[in-house]
Amino acid sequence: MTEALTEEELSFLRSMFDLARAGDTERLVEVVDAGVPVNLTNEGGDSLLMLAAYHDHPDTVRALLDRDADTARVNDRGQTALGAAVFRRSQRSVTQLLAAGADPALGARSAFDIAHFFDLPEMLALLHERADARSQR
Repeated sequence: MTEALTEEELSFLRSMFDLARAGDTERLVEVVDAGVPVNLTNEGGDSLLMLAAYHDHPDTVRALLDRDADTARVNDRGQTALGAAVFRRSQRSVTQLLAAGADPALGARSAFDIAHFFDLPEMLALLHERADARSQR
């Protein structure tokens, strides 16, 4: 049987999401390397990777991917880190996520859906280019 976390422990874990939102890569990496789960999610299902991508912090995205962050996580709204990066038009994050195996068709609001809905032809082209390259392997 596991013990419930204290309010202090919960507060500390919640602060990890603030680090991801702020792009505080150094501090976030420090705590992940010390044992905080890289795939930690908040009450809405948002992972550290999703928040870093949504807030357009490609260096933080890279650092989390280097620590095996799961690109296939889908939050409670059907969104992925790749979809968040597409929405933000972050070519660096999109490229990194695709290279790490992120699926542009994953989720109820997939990266493809977001690129279509918000009329982002440059993101759509990038998604198709990577998806086509992957299918030719």
